Amino acid sequence: MIVGGINVDGRMFLAPLAGITTLPVREFFSSHGASLTHTEMISCAGLIRDNAKTFDMLAVSEREAPLVVQLFANDAGVLVSGGEVVLKRNVRLSAFGVNMACPMPKITRNGSGSALLKKPELAGEMVKGLKSLGLPVWVKIRRLDDDSDTLRFVDGLVNAGADNVCIHGRTQSQRYEGIADRGIVAVAAREFPGMISASGDVREVSDVDEYLSVGCAGVMVARGAFSNPFMFEEWRSRFRTREEKIDELVNFARNADEISGEHKAVVLMKRFAGSILRNERGSAELRQKAMMSASLEEITEILRQGAGDFAQSRQS
Repeated sequence: MIVGGINVDGRMFLAPLAGITTLPVREFFSSHGASLTHTEMISCAGLIRDNAKTFDMLAVSEREAPLVVQLFANDAGVLVSGGEVVLKRNVRLSAFGVNMACPMPKITRNGSGSALLKKPELAGEMVKGLKSLGLPVWVKIRRLDDDSDTLRFVDGLVNAGADNVCIHGRTQSQRYEGIADRGIVAVAAREFPGMISASGDVREVSDVDEYLSVGCAGVMVARGAFSNPFMFEEWRSRFRTREEKIDELVNFARNADEISGEHKAVVLMKRFAGSILRNERGSAELRQKAMMSASLEEITEILRQGAGDFAQSRQS
């Protein structure tokens, strides 16, 4: 099917997460059912300045699902220039993404992220400029305080050429607290058929089904992907044993170690630990041990213990 100008094999996507949706993470979720993934937020100013750390975020591979490279800037010219840099580096991507949703002060204080929700004309210029580079443009926004303002903002983005608008049901002031409003997402999905994706409080397969039932073109899973890392597969009705899931996570950690180093791999594995150890005997103690782990070997051993095969593996 085609969503937002991209050929995808499903409508459940991995949302962009700052500091999280790195290459090994995207490869892992691509191999376990995500139909589309996003890079971290990438600073266009950093791209223009040839910042090495910024360029590291552009690392991609052929093992990924269709990829949206998400950019942020506070100026249309800077945004387009950043997009041009990405194209010149021959990055394998399916679309440009524009972040107009991040509520954190370090992003909004310079006019980027959700600060753009107060500047609809500039937001439209940014989409129009990026669209001129010849790829689909996906925009991620938040709900505005007034629903009519949200719909007007979406209308401006669509008229400027946006191929997909993802709405997170929290306002900028809520940040990540409270409950995401699904009502405005449903209204927008009816107003702009085939153009709206949903984000916010997607933690179970039923949450995905609910968003799709009201007409959303796709559903982006963010923090919920780490509380239930096999949710994509569950939605596709493919199930694996707990031991098989642990093995897959260990392979992921080894890949993350090779690409990003052991420290980053351990940090990522800790994000998964809560889900894997949930409902296991002594899970509270195991989770605490996992959070205190300092090495990949140590946290892997704890996860295997939680899966119930630790004792057997020690004997063999």
